[in-house]
Amino acid sequence: MAWRGYSVLLRLTVEDALRSSVRGGRWPLTFQQRRGFKKAAKKPEPKNVVEDPGPSRTSEPHWDPQLHGPQRALSRLIRPFVFTVGFTGCSFASAAIWQYESLKSRVQSYFDEIRADWLDKLRPQKRGDVRKEINQWWNSLSEGQRTVTGIIAANAVVFCCWRIPSLQRHMIRYFTSNPASKTLCSPMLLSTFSHFSFFHMAANMYVLWSFSSSAVSMLGREQFMAVYLSAGVVSTFFSYLCKTLSGRLGPSLGASGAIMAVLAAVCTKMPEAKLAIIFLPMFTFTASNALKAIVAMDTAGLVLGWKFFDHAAHLGGAMFGIWYILFGHELIWKNRDPFVKLWHDLRTRGGPGGGGERGGSA
Repeated sequence: MAWRGYSVLLRLTVEDALRSSVRGGRWPLTFQQRRGFKKAAKKPEPKNVVEDPGPSRTSEPHWDPQLHGPQRALSRLIRPFVFTVGFTGCSFASAAIWQYESLKSRVQSYFDEIRADWLDKLRPQKRGDVRKEINQWWNSLSEGQRTVTGIIAANAVVFCCWRIPSLQRHMIRYFTSNPASKTLCSPMLLSTFSHFSFFHMAANMYVLWSFSSSAVSMLGREQFMAVYLSAGVVSTFFSYLCKTLSGRLGPSLGASGAIMAVLAAVCTKMPEAKLAIIFLPMFTFTASNALKAIVAMDTAGLVLGWKFFDHAAHLGGAMFGIWYILFGHELIWKNRDPFVKLWHDLRTRGGPGGGGERGGSA
């Protein structure tokens, strides 16, 4: 749930941060103050109060995103578009390198693990070892759950940062995505890890945890991370685009765009899988029907201008997840071999003894 309507909870925080951040700026005419002249010394009646024709700063500004307007020109979205394309490419390139290094390290550490197991048998076993208990719990998790644990931890850290008053100004600037902001690119990623409401974060992280095992087993942890991070940026850009075209400017935050991509990818790949709502486990439905209902609801919310959720971000994430399963996997991931070979050649050439290898540049 990427919230657009979280301003009810954040209104006081936004007002304080904006009040401290605006220096020498000007507010719209709705923030004008009435000013009066002093009474004349020889006249008992005061002069009529006149309104200052020019805008002035107010002591308690009420920030209305639709009035506090940036340029609505689409030219402002050029940099976010370039950032989206570049970040997506870097995400999948990094995932390909990560997979290459992981496979290589697994082969190299195979005999080390055998030797470590042999030494553990010779050593006396400790009872009540906290580290051992943590390792057992960690090993009991699926690969998908271990993969998203880091994502959940990052969201928890950012949630705690929202509670620090001295960080409010920076959190609003860098951890909320808003086409009206001067900072456009970095919030496209950082807002994906940002939640102001505990319920909002808990709901998003529960859905991510629930679908993590299926998604990671289907894509692998490296490809999953590339899809998740790219979907967060793509969904934010789609939100920027829709807000700019409609003029409904305002801040958004939350991991829902990225989570919607994961959910849509799983539902597209396994359309006949049975799903249920946690509070209503007796009602089950297929994954394909669930995806259709979610897309229909977000489309209606986008068209009708519902403001509680950022339906554009939801819809953008879902579309990215569907596109990746149907076309993106073949177009991007299966064509990574030339890049991996280039990385292998560079790594081998620069590694120990690499200069002596022949045919490395072939």
